Amino acid sequence: MAPTLRRVTAIVPLHLEVLAGRSELDRPVRWVAVSELEDPTPFLEGGELVLTTGMRLSGADAGPYVSRLVARGVAGLGFGVGLSHDVVPPEFADAAEVAGLPLVEVPRDTPFIAIGKAVSDLLAGEQYEEISRAFAAQGRLTRAALRRRGPVAVVDRLAREIGGWALLLDPSGAVRHAADATGHRASGAYGPGARGAGEDEATARHAGEHGAAPRGTRDGPVEDWARETARSLEPEIARLRSAPSPASLALATPHEHVVVQPLGRRGFFAVGSPRPFSPIAHTVVNAAGSLLTLALEQGREQRAAAAQVRAAVLRLLLAGETGAAARTLAALGIRLPAEPVTVLVCQTSDPDALTEALGGAAPACLTAPWEDLLVVAAPDAYAEEVVALAVRYGRVGVGAPGVDLSSGRGSSGHGAETGPAGEGADAAGGVLAGGGPRLDLAVGLDQARRALASAAPVARFTELAGQGLLSLLDPAAAASFAAAILAPLREYGSRADLVESLRAYLASNGHWDAAAQRLGVHRHTLRYRMKRVSELLGRNLDDPAVRAELWIALCV
Repeated sequence: MAPTLRRVTAIVPLHLEVLAGRSELDRPVRWVAVSELEDPTPFLEGGELVLTTGMRLSGADAGPYVSRLVARGVAGLGFGVGLSHDVVPPEFADAAEVAGLPLVEVPRDTPFIAIGKAVSDLLAGEQYEEISRAFAAQGRLTRAALRRRGPVAVVDRLAREIGGWALLLDPSGAVRHAADATGHRASGAYGPGARGAGEDEATARHAGEHGAAPRGTRDGPVEDWARETARSLEPEIARLRSAPSPASLALATPHEHVVVQPLGRRGFFAVGSPRPFSPIAHTVVNAAGSLLTLALEQGREQRAAAAQVRAAVLRLLLAGETGAAARTLAALGIRLPAEPVTVLVCQTSDPDALTEALGGAAPACLTAPWEDLLVVAAPDAYAEEVVALAVRYGRVGVGAPGVDLSSGRGSSGHGAETGPAGEGADAAGGVLAGGGPRLDLAVGLDQARRALASAAPVARFTELAGQGLLSLLDPAAAASFAAAILAPLREYGSRADLVESLRAYLASNGHWDAAAQRLGVHRHTLRYRMKRVSELLGRNLDDPAVRAELWIALCV
């Protein structure tokens, strides 16, 4: 920030005396310009302290001269005395006071060059101080990045550094973490987080020094304005996502200034302040962006290793080795979710982001990669919250609730033990725990995968039951099966429509009269056709399994 005119006039060796415009002395002085022209404004940019001896000026010129300087936006006027004028003409003092332009008398013994040097030294000092503050801010951001939850700590620190707010967004634009200069925070989709460890008195003092003006005109809980802000930034994020090369966006309104930057392939972050960002503030924001990108990218190998461990845990659970699964997770500081659970399978392009988002959930969920999907086991009571979060990252299939992680062959651990067949086991292979049937984990996983075959963003296995058995079949496989099994009938050269005759026969549950009446033929004609169908297909139509297969083929 440039030094003010008040600071310049306070330099004792310069012996400057303020004659007019004392209330405007807090104007910044960006440079010193010396000119004896009657109109120096074509050579000024604004913000200068203009120095003149007035050799071409008289009292009559005061009004127009001062008006031109004010229109150009100069910081003030210094009038040197002892050469052309023994004293500052009173007309200049009057005109400057009326116009609100600071007028300073420069004595004969004070050379203009001395004023120029003094302002230059002040500007250099201010720049050095700003650079020092920027280095100090980068140091604080770097220390934050080294903490256990580095990206979260960087976002918290950045909000305080700029005296505004900061958002960490995943690749879809959903909020991973939010913070403002007052220390309010929120992570994931489960509400505000507590103040993190390590927020010491220096942190609080720094926030107070820079002013806590968070969120511009926003009010309400932090998670509410965070989601609202993320939604408002969706067009900008879409532009950054489609940009041919990495770029950032700056937005400005009368009440708020916002910067949005990409973080490689790991997401985005946005910062906002009620004040315009200075060049030093932009440097701090860019430093935070680099630290966030580095922290997110460096964690990729750790996330991949953790994902492999969770996949192994899922395999142990499917094998009934619950105790071994629990001990494996305990080594990572993680515990199995509370039973009973609901199993979800998620088809997402960014399983890491979804896993990270679910990592902030309470109570804990188990996430594990499985083939090309992400499997999530969530406590039944929180399943709907998990579904609402997961659908932001892709399609979700949801199994029936009531899955027991400790059921299965060879089960050992914290759950009920499976007895002999028919003693404590239900038809699905689960156990009776607490007086109610539980599903086996493998059954829950299979249900969720079958539900995912639906085209809906969220498909629940329990809702598919009312749509019939066909809703559980893979459409392409079912169509291929139907074409193959009915091909002999469709290729038959007779004029009789054997396919429709078979449909009527099966729809009438094998009752000849009802089926014949539906077709408008004699029952003996229908008997002949069904005999031909049986011969062409090589199948016995009296077999219930054959009838079921043929009916499914006809309905596809």
